[in-house]
Amino acid sequence: MSAETDAVELVGDETVENVARAAVFAALTGAFAYVSFPHPLTTVPITLQVLGVFLAGIFLGPIWGFASMGVYVAAGAVGAPIFAFGAAGAGVLFGKLGGYLVSYPIAAAVVGVVVHGIDGLVDPADVSLARLLAGMGLATVVIYALGTVGFAIAGDVGLLEAFLLAGAPFVPVELVKMAAAVGVVRSDAIAAG
Repeated sequence: MSAETDAVELVGDETVENVARAAVFAALTGAFAYVSFPHPLTTVPITLQVLGVFLAGIFLGPIWGFASMGVYVAAGAVGAPIFAFGAAGAGVLFGKLGGYLVSYPIAAAVVGVVVHGIDGLVDPADVSLARLLAGMGLATVVIYALGTVGFAIAGDVGLLEAFLLAGAPFVPVELVKMAAAVGVVRSDAIAAG
């Protein structure tokens, strides 16, 4: 008796590759969370997580950038110690930093839409500096908006006070992260060329 086995492709190669890339960017963002140190003006720490959000949107596009950051937030919520200072658990999402974390998938999608449009992915190295900065700028607005609201609710303070404590002090830091993301994109273009 012989059994015939045919290969069955359940998921296409492109999907497998995108899932793997999304997992890598989620892990990278988790690693960036360990680069955490206190900000002298606020209780919100300085981390490199937002750089991971920017890079996920730039390199994965809106759909897979969103998925990647969704995996990151979900993994941290269920206990992986990948939030700032190695924090984990759903409780973090309901604390002062929760609004920032919840914003990451949306922000990555915003970057992806601005950088790639809605017709498919383009090579990020071919995208103008203005589009890169616009995408990251809009993503920062999303992160600060949701982060400020979350901080205000969890900290029982007004929106203006929350923004002054948890948003405004980070503007220079975000500009450095934007410059780093542009550097990564441009260095990728130089390496490829």
